[in-house]
Amino acid sequence: MTRKQKRLAIIGGAVGFLAVATGLTLYALRQQTSYFYMPGDLEERPVAAGQRIRLGGLVEKGSILRGDDTHVRFAVTDGATSVMVTYSGILPDLFREEQGVVTEGSFNADHVFVADSVLAKHDENYMPKEVANSLKEKGVWQEN
Repeated sequence: MTRKQKRLAIIGGAVGFLAVATGLTLYALRQQTSYFYMPGDLEERPVAAGQRIRLGGLVEKGSILRGDDTHVRFAVTDGATSVMVTYSGILPDLFREEQGVVTEGSFNADHVFVADSVLAKHDENYMPKEVANSLKEKGVWQEN
């Protein structure tokens, strides 16, 4: 092998290695992606049971039902549509009715959203941007 051929072989091997590393990274990131939905979006774009998503909106008034220990059942609404959510764990201190919430999890076979994390807004002036924008589009959210 000449010097030029060795250099081309090394460069070719490096490019191949980088291509494989990039492909594996993108594949791993794609599996960890969870898309954001509002309750009304789920009517337009149904989600398969077990597919991981983020569900955001307002906690529907009168929907919070506390069960045994840390099990809670509540509805998330965008003003027009509601989705029932179950969660087993400690809720944020600021979690309450008619407040912004983002839950992360998946639907079970009974079309109930099973959340493994619940995020509530941290003060009266903040709501997650994606939730606020979706609620503004539907005319439900008003800024203070």
